[in-house]
Amino acid sequence: MMIDEAWQKIRQAAMDVLHPDEKTLRHGLELHEESYVFDAYGFSPNGSGYSPRVQLLADSGASRDELRRASEEVRMCSCFDDPEVCKKLKAAWEFAGVDCNFQNSGLEGNDPVEMLYRLSNYTNVADRLTDVYERAVYPWQLPGIKERGHRAIYMTTNGVPLADHKISTEESLNLIGVFFRLGVRMMHLTYNRRNLMGDGCAESADAGLSDFGRDVIAEMNRVGVLVDVAHSGQKTSYDAAKASVKPMVASHSAAGALSTHYRAKSDEVIQAIKETGGFVGICGHPPFLQGSMDLNAMLDHIEYVARKFGVDHVAIGTDNGMPPLNDGDSEMPAMPKTRPIWEQFWTPPGAGYELMTKEQYDSVLWLNWPMYTVGLVQRGFTDDEIRKIIGGNVLRVITEILEK
Repeated sequence: MMIDEAWQKIRQAAMDVLHPDEKTLRHGLELHEESYVFDAYGFSPNGSGYSPRVQLLADSGASRDELRRASEEVRMCSCFDDPEVCKKLKAAWEFAGVDCNFQNSGLEGNDPVEMLYRLSNYTNVADRLTDVYERAVYPWQLPGIKERGHRAIYMTTNGVPLADHKISTEESLNLIGVFFRLGVRMMHLTYNRRNLMGDGCAESADAGLSDFGRDVIAEMNRVGVLVDVAHSGQKTSYDAAKASVKPMVASHSAAGALSTHYRAKSDEVIQAIKETGGFVGICGHPPFLQGSMDLNAMLDHIEYVARKFGVDHVAIGTDNGMPPLNDGDSEMPAMPKTRPIWEQFWTPPGAGYELMTKEQYDSVLWLNWPMYTVGLVQRGFTDDEIRKIIGGNVLRVITEILEK
């Protein structure tokens, strides 16, 4: 296996946090390898978004969105024209020991055209790199993909696609079924800001779910799309759980009892999600986790949810990736400085990123998935409990959401 020197440093950052003894390390790594590992919301390895073509677009005065789309296409697709990058891709998946990513495959917001750009990139990668990937659309496909030695991509979007022409409520919801048929199996109810369905987690009003939001949830339940409130406000998340008749999730979040970050979920919300049969996925962003802001903080959140709400209702949704597979191979284009899009409301200055060290961040990166399992062994979880946390709970929920 081709192992980049930077990957070894990332792995060492996790080792330096956990300091596992030899028995714990060996058992954790063996358990990780034999289990089905499903990231509840992750980013598959890809390349850098820099290329001469993107530079030409920047020089020509292309718009912000045109540059973003072109850069994403390079990062997610055309970088794999290089055979060496493809070899490194295989090695990265093996190093992480992940079998399936619930892959972010749609832009933030509710514009279906914008969602299609990113969805097309990951569809294309899975169709092209058939010696690495298979795109899964049903949970019962996943064991066979693993047996064939491939990695699975399971699609999610960062919003609910809504038709621009809304003559009726029913017509405005039609695209949920269209995107389901395109392979999307999970959707964010809101992103950080308010939309027609409810308040996002960065809205101070925290006004909750709208009547239309309840219609959206009913249609997602009917079609078989998993409701995700990772970026929704506390009241919107709670209301959504009360409205959903099927399991729903916060795929990449944190425990509000351990963190004051607006992305963390209160005990009340976690209990409501539990009552649907769903789970809270703990993310790998140090400022969201707070505490020690490293792998131990991530494990603290997992353990808190597991011990208080039950091991059936916690998963891991890293919400992070790894260094680009071809980083440094090309010059960074002179990209113009632009404001973030309205829906994103990225974490403002002073929220913790400026306090985070590289070692803290590296310790929780996607490449360190095997060390999450080692850490759970250290925390005293049984093998069966760990199998649920690192993949079993996601498999159960994506199966139940499709049941009539």
